[in-house]
Amino acid sequence: MKPVAVIPVYNHKGTLRGVVTGVLSQGLPCIVVDDGSTDNIVHLVDDLDCVIHSLPKNLGKGAAILAGARMAGRMGYDTIITIDADGQHDPKDIHVLIQAAQECMPCIVIGERMGMEGPAVPASSRFGRKFSNFWVRLECGAELPDTQSGFRLYPVEVLLELPFRCSRYDFEVEVIVRAVWAGIPVKSAPVSVIYQGKDVRISHFRKFADNLRLSLLHSWLVLRALVPVPHRQLVEREVEKINFAAVKHPLRFLRQLCQEHSSPGMLATAAWLGLFLGALPLIACHTIVIIYVAHKLNLNKVAAVGASQFCCPPVVPVLCIETGYFMRYGHFLTDASFDTLVLQIHQRLWEYFIGSLVLGPLLGFIGAAIVYGASIYYRKRGCESG
Repeated sequence: MKPVAVIPVYNHKGTLRGVVTGVLSQGLPCIVVDDGSTDNIVHLVDDLDCVIHSLPKNLGKGAAILAGARMAGRMGYDTIITIDADGQHDPKDIHVLIQAAQECMPCIVIGERMGMEGPAVPASSRFGRKFSNFWVRLECGAELPDTQSGFRLYPVEVLLELPFRCSRYDFEVEVIVRAVWAGIPVKSAPVSVIYQGKDVRISHFRKFADNLRLSLLHSWLVLRALVPVPHRQLVEREVEKINFAAVKHPLRFLRQLCQEHSSPGMLATAAWLGLFLGALPLIACHTIVIIYVAHKLNLNKVAAVGASQFCCPPVVPVLCIETGYFMRYGHFLTDASFDTLVLQIHQRLWEYFIGSLVLGPLLGFIGAAIVYGASIYYRKRGCESG
């Protein structure tokens, strides 16, 4: 491994020099990528032993990281370590990432920021991290504790081989998912964090624009995950085998689910998926569709199929039809005649579909809450008995 630090910077005038000197003190060469800063920031470090690369305009953090990776490759380095220019990372932890990577190269290592649950960290940041972790887990199956950390180790070849749609803050989510899809291991290593207050820490994250970008990215990644087209592999990996035998015992599914190696939140998500899809008029193919979607979204297939059994005819389909009928005509269907049930079957199917889009999510949330509570209860009970 021949590593180099890459520091993407955009108007971090007060912290950049300290970060660069910290990296150099660890004996690591350094590339500073100026992402179109407007405060003449590069002159603060032009006397230091580092390479400075300036982009013509602000292209985004992802673009800056890729520019640094390309430069690192031309200079003969095979690994880059990205560290934010705002001073929240301790350069001494660089060696933690390097040590973690030596066990599984080529791989990506993300620095898990310890102490992010402290009172100094805004609630929005804590929620954002959990929200991002959830969607990454759904999209590629990687169980990672800090998918928003910018302190990372990347193999240069991997970054230059993967295709990317994003170039700003959303890049750091996309690179995780695409790497896992390509067979590249992604792991975490604990690092310290210096979380400064609003008056000190400079963040260029725009709540509306960047959250919208992230929402669009997650929507696209979920849809791509469902498409039955294999991803291009950079590294060979074993194909997971699906165990369908457990589906044959629905009466014992809840206890089994709570013993599965899945978090309560992911079990609840699987239950929501099963109830939502179970409510849809997927006549004669509910189980196949549910298993496929749950598999593609890395959810517990037994949980999804088990929960869907509560949508079996006749109760839920009738409720969906009545809901759809009410939405169309303002009153419920009370005439169960040959004409309404047979000759007008195409109308009932349309109402079934409309009603399922209303009742499906609602049933899903109720079922998810039950599964989440039961999972917490059984796990707590298991810990107490153990």
